[in-house]
Amino acid sequence: MNRAAAYPPPWLGWALWGIGVVLYLAGFYQRVAPAVMTTELMRDFSISAASLGNLSAFYFYAYVAMQIPTGVLADRWGPRRLLAAGAVVAGAGSLLFALAPALIWANLGRFLIGGSVAVAFVALLKLASHWFPARRFSLAAGLALFWGVVGAVGGGVPLRLMVDHFGWRPVMLVSGLVTLLLAAAAWAFIRDDPRAWGYRSHAPELGSPGQAAPGPLAGLRQVLRYRNTWLLAWAPAGIAGPLLSFAGLWGVPFLQVRYALSPASAAALCSLLLIGFAVGGTLMGALSERLDRRKPLLLVGCGVAACGWALMIFLPGLPVWGFVFCAASTGLASGSMIISFAWGKESVPLPLAGTVAGVINMGIMLGPMILQPAIGWVLDALWDGRLERGVRVYSLGAYQGGLALMLAWTLLAVGLLLLARETFCRQQA
Repeated sequence: MNRAAAYPPPWLGWALWGIGVVLYLAGFYQRVAPAVMTTELMRDFSISAASLGNLSAFYFYAYVAMQIPTGVLADRWGPRRLLAAGAVVAGAGSLLFALAPALIWANLGRFLIGGSVAVAFVALLKLASHWFPARRFSLAAGLALFWGVVGAVGGGVPLRLMVDHFGWRPVMLVSGLVTLLLAAAAWAFIRDDPRAWGYRSHAPELGSPGQAAPGPLAGLRQVLRYRNTWLLAWAPAGIAGPLLSFAGLWGVPFLQVRYALSPASAAALCSLLLIGFAVGGTLMGALSERLDRRKPLLLVGCGVAACGWALMIFLPGLPVWGFVFCAASTGLASGSMIISFAWGKESVPLPLAGTVAGVINMGIMLGPMILQPAIGWVLDALWDGRLERGVRVYSLGAYQGGLALMLAWTLLAVGLLLLARETFCRQQA
């Protein structure tokens, strides 16, 4: 058989894609890490809830700012360079965060981490469009989310136990060194397209000169002309934003107040949300392909998530087992967010797949970027003046007031999804 005429063996595509997934996993781990270190961070840097929310959100400030450039660069430069360079900067940012003598340096470290790992998901989607057949694209997106959440789970109870044993600074220092090793692996093994190794590409634009990607600005303008681009940027933010804000920062202290849990036990409940998120993303992506529909599953997922948040935040007397059930259900339903990437890809010309993925991912990350500090501001506004070992203590009512912002955005997302155009799992442009 002529090797050039053959598609790459599946194991090879998954192996190369898997290296990129490790960076995405590391990004999720860094994203939620502050949740189990809230007391240590507030004490070491002498900060309030609003400042803590801002520290955590510095990750998202850079992450959001990088999404459109990342999408454009994924289309023009290729994922190999993005993943390797991203891992180098992420490692450096983690080292800076671990060694930060003052809040400004910790903020900068979080900013570098967020901006660098921002390349991972879009680069993975670009790799998938070249190394896998189109029918595997949604599965690849779902599996990426699954492994990303594995990293987030590692940033829960396991990280808390390591922090208890070693301290948060040494743990973050080692995390940075491991990420630098990942950069070398990405550069050594990843290839942008199967043609680099003599195989046939799954990306039709490589073999169709008429489908070449336009210039970066022209491509971005073209993507933004589609209504679905805007709706699929803001609506999924109402699904992922609350989950990442809760599991990534405010869930642990909220659960400590509501149920008098230890930090490790509260982190375990937050990890349950993330596990449901991972499983739901994989299942919803595959189910969407089987049903040939995008809109119904995403609408149902958003509605279930809204009900779950309402119960977890506001239902008086909700027992721990009831919270566990609601968290698992909300996490599973929130996994439907992953459908928005395949839906968005089908709504624009295929050569712009990376650009639209960047726009959608940017919109999604606006959720936690806005919610994490906003919840902190509400907490400070409702603070009753109590201190414990020099750290502010917030009441259950204060947490409910702050977390109500999450529910409001999820309800808004339902309305936005109703306006989006169904693609029936086929390329429409």
